Amino acid sequence: MNDTEEQKSDGESGSCCGGKTKWIWLALALALGVIMFGKLANKGPSAHCSGGICTLPAPAVATNTGLTVAAVPQGAAGAPVSVKLPRLVDLGAGKSIPCKLMAPILEELKKTYAGKLDVQFIDVWVNPDEGPKYGIKIIPTQIFYDAAGQELFRHEGFFAREDILAKWQEFGVDLAGAAAVPGGGR
Repeated sequence: MNDTEEQKSDGESGSCCGGKTKWIWLALALALGVIMFGKLANKGPSAHCSGGICTLPAPAVATNTGLTVAAVPQGAAGAPVSVKLPRLVDLGAGKSIPCKLMAPILEELKKTYAGKLDVQFIDVWVNPDEGPKYGIKIIPTQIFYDAAGQELFRHEGFFAREDILAKWQEFGVDLAGAAAVPGGGR
């Protein structure tokens, strides 16, 4: 059977997408649609990222109901600490490029200044109620708190390690005596 006879037997003569070919294209389009929908569903709230920051959509309903950080499950970011320390809270998302750049900086600060500084990361795509509690509009956002829990400063966008440490020094927070990390300073 030649190509012309095969097309006629599929019921479509002179068409490139007749019979079996039509169903193959339809199946491929459907599979692509399912894959794209799955990626969008896993992305979390829609955000636009550029220039080192991601803009979050405004919440449809104000969800800042006065809930305290203690409402976060035990051991999760934002849970209360037993010793009053200055605190750096970074609100971002694990899948955001600028937030991914912040992750190693935050981990290094957490390890280097353990016992002197409480460093926390809150993923607002995983915990969407947390962003409105802190009143953030873009990610990443870093919020500096003194040991009494009073907000000192907030920064939006990527914030380098050296700039974070300079800001703590500006507020008179003594982080001296913490273990030095090789390659920590540039």
